[in-house]
Amino acid sequence: MHKVKLYDTTLRDGSQGEGISYSVMDKVHIAGELDLLGIHYIEGGWPGSNPKDMEFFLKMSQLRLKNSELVAFGSTRKAHTPAEKDPNLLALLKSKVKIVTLFGKTWDLHITEVLKTTLEENLAMIKDSVGFLTAGDIEVFYDAEHFFDAYQANKEYSLRCLAVAQEAGAQAICLCDTNGGTLTSRISAVIKEIRPEIKVSLGIHCHNDAGLAVANSIAAVEAGTDMVQGTINGYGERCGNADLIPIIANLKLKLGIDCVTDDKLKELTKVSHFVSEISNMKQRDEQPYTGASAFAHKAGVHINAVMKNPKTYEHIEPALVGNKNRILVSELAGKTGVFVRAQGLDLNLDKNDPRTKKILELIQRLEHEGYHFEAADASFELLMKRALKKYNKFFDLTGFRVVIEKESNRKVTTEAIIRLKVKNAKVHTAADGDGPVNALDNALRKALADFYPALSKMHLSDFKVRVLDEKAGTAAKVRVLIESQDEDDTWSTIGVSENIIEASWQALVDSVEYKLLKDGKQLYGHTRET
Repeated sequence: MHKVKLYDTTLRDGSQGEGISYSVMDKVHIAGELDLLGIHYIEGGWPGSNPKDMEFFLKMSQLRLKNSELVAFGSTRKAHTPAEKDPNLLALLKSKVKIVTLFGKTWDLHITEVLKTTLEENLAMIKDSVGFLTAGDIEVFYDAEHFFDAYQANKEYSLRCLAVAQEAGAQAICLCDTNGGTLTSRISAVIKEIRPEIKVSLGIHCHNDAGLAVANSIAAVEAGTDMVQGTINGYGERCGNADLIPIIANLKLKLGIDCVTDDKLKELTKVSHFVSEISNMKQRDEQPYTGASAFAHKAGVHINAVMKNPKTYEHIEPALVGNKNRILVSELAGKTGVFVRAQGLDLNLDKNDPRTKKILELIQRLEHEGYHFEAADASFELLMKRALKKYNKFFDLTGFRVVIEKESNRKVTTEAIIRLKVKNAKVHTAADGDGPVNALDNALRKALADFYPALSKMHLSDFKVRVLDEKAGTAAKVRVLIESQDEDDTWSTIGVSENIIEASWQALVDSVEYKLLKDGKQLYGHTRET
C-alpha cells in the first residue's frame, strides 16, 4: 500500500463538538500529545475567526514540535474582495505557520444560495486565495467543502474547482463529505474516477452523520487517497468527525500502512484517554481499540475460549494499541470468570475449588437482586476477599442519621450524624453537605480522619443512581454507583437497596475500605460476613 499522512483537526473541527471548549493551554497540551503520537499535521484552529486561536498560534510559534507540522485553517477570500485585503487571509499570514488549509465552496448550491455569488467568482476566489498564500512561501492544502454532494449535483463544475486550486499551487486537495451522508461505495467510486485528474496529494475528510466516517476514510485510502483527516475520539460538530483512533489502528494493523511506528501505536489508548480528559468528555467504554470494553469478555463461553487462545474472541492483541483485555464477572461468566479474576487479585483459588462455586452462586444471587459488578471492580474485589476470609473490616457502623431541613425562603440544608467503632474506640461525629450523600461522605471521612489520614487524599468523582424496577414506583430498588479517585487511581463501588440513602452508604463504605485496602493499611476488627 502507498504511504498515508495523518491530519488531525481535533483543535479546530473537534472543538466544535457540543460540550467541548478548549483553553489556549488545553490546545497546547493536546498538540504536544499529538506530536508525540507522530501525527503528521496538526490543525490548530482558525486564526481569522477568534483571538484565542491567534493566541494559540503565537504561543506555538515559540515551541518546537518534534514529529508534526502545525497547520492553520481558513477560508478563501470573500466575494469581490482582493486577496491582499481579505482579513481572513491576512490573519493566516500573522499566525506564522508554514502550512495553511483553505476551505472553499465546490457545490453550486452553496455558491448561489449561501455566498450569493456566481460560479465564476467562486473559481476566482479559490485561485486568488491559494495564489496569495503560496506567493508568501506558505504551503496550501485545499479543502473542497461538500465535494461529494457537489460532484453528484454538478460533476463538471466541482472538478473545475479542484483543477483551479491545483493550478494555483495547492500541494494537497482534500475531498470533504461535509454533511456526512455519503455511502462508502459512493466514496470509493468517486475517488477512483477523479484520482487520475489530481496530480498532488489527495486527502479525505469525513463527518459521521450516517455512522460511516471511519469506514469511508478507510475506503478512501484503499481507493487512492494519501491523507486522512479526522479528530481524536471522533469529536466534532453534530455527530462528529472521522475518529482517528480506529483509523490509525486500522491503517497500521489491517492494511499494513506504517502511518505511525509500532512504539507510537502503543500510545494510542493513552492519547485517546488524555484527549477525553482534557475535553471533559466521558471516554466511551465501547470505543474500538482503546475503550475499556474493547477487549472485555463477559459470557462464560467467551471467557473459556479466550483463556485457551485470545485469538478466539480478540481480533488483535490489545497491547499493540496500549490496551488490555478484561474478564468481567457476572451471572453470565461462570466459574472461569471467577477463577481468572481471583488470579488477577493474587488469590489462591482453583477453578474446581468448592469456594469458586460458592462465590459464583453469591454473584448470581446479588446480580439477581440488582448488583452489577462489572461496573464496580472495587466492590467486586472486596466481595471476593470477604468471601475468602482474606479481608477484615476497618470500622463498624453503630448507626447514622441524616437530617434534611427546608425553611421558607431558605435553601435546603443537610446534616449527617455518624456513630462508628474504630480500633475498639467509639466515634461520634457530624458533618454538613450539599445533599445526603455528600453529608454522609463528609461525616464518614471526618470520623476516620485521625485513624486513617490517607483518606484525605481521596474524593468522590461521580455518583449515579438507577431505578431498577420503574413499575414499583417509589418502592422500587435503586442501584447506586460511586466513582472515587486519589492521586494515583480511580475505582468504582456499588450499593443496592429500596432506600437510596442505604444504597449510597453501601457504596460509600466500599469506596473508603477499598482505598484503605489498596494502600496496604493494617487490618483491624473482625471478618465481615457477606
